[in-house]
Amino acid sequence: MGTARGTAVLLSTRANAMADWAEALGALDPSLDIRLFPDAGDPADIEAAVVWTEHDMAELRRYPNLKLIVSMGAGVDHLLRPPGPPPGVPVARLVDERLTQGMTEWVLLNVLRFHRQDPEYRAQQAARIWQELPAPDTAARRIGILGLGALGGAAARALRGLGFPVMGWSRRPKALADVECFHGADGLAAMAPRADILVCLLPLTPQTRGILGGELLRSLPRGAYVINGARGGHVVDADLLRALDTGQVAGAALDVFEPEPLPADHPYWSHPRVFVTPHAASITIPRSAAPQVVENIRRMRAGRPLINLVDPAAGY
Repeated sequence: MGTARGTAVLLSTRANAMADWAEALGALDPSLDIRLFPDAGDPADIEAAVVWTEHDMAELRRYPNLKLIVSMGAGVDHLLRPPGPPPGVPVARLVDERLTQGMTEWVLLNVLRFHRQDPEYRAQQAARIWQELPAPDTAARRIGILGLGALGGAAARALRGLGFPVMGWSRRPKALADVECFHGADGLAAMAPRADILVCLLPLTPQTRGILGGELLRSLPRGAYVINGARGGHVVDADLLRALDTGQVAGAALDVFEPEPLPADHPYWSHPRVFVTPHAASITIPRSAAPQVVENIRRMRAGRPLINLVDPAAGY
């Protein structure tokens, strides 16, 4: 395959990750002219932008020859929110094995945390109580997963491998081996009352914003658990806090919030039934993700179809 020569690429991410991304991309294609934001040089040079959540989409309108935008993660809601990408410029996302593995590990960590009664045992430890709790039955703990894309599908397969009965919900019909699949509003209404642990791995779209709110939380079995590794906008905070305080939801593991960072005075920080991680469930590893970024840059230069292209109308 021929290598695109001299393509100017704007790289924009957190300062502590910038060098790793530049090194990973440059190692695969030394001809790339990598510009580290905000030092973009002549705006007319830039043909591709590889960006993460902090980048202002309006700023990308400065580059008249921009032909490709790549998200540094699986999610792209940060690229599609107003004003959105420059008109006509395609957006690609990452579908990366290491990224998927990281999210699967985080989901398993928290499903097992709740299933194996870790919060209760930690409370007993703090109180110096030696007491065996009733043994949990894996075959009776029903897991519901919202979102059956690359992340949700991988989590479903891993949970099935541990012996959990797994259900999955998506907007459109899907089929996964050994997973009971639901779709649409009726499917969600049918699945939720059976989900002892509900995991959200959905893309954030206008249709999914606030899905983890009062109606859905009330429909879960009393004492269910909620795990959100998708986006903070999926959760209605006041509704989840109310459900936790009434015992309708027994616990929540949350990695994403709106806004981020989570404000220091937010109730989640000190709530005894909430486990907070700082949007760290699955962090993109540049050397793993870089090959598909370089491949898309080459495809852009050659006029070939892009991989992992985002449908702006669908929001993912």
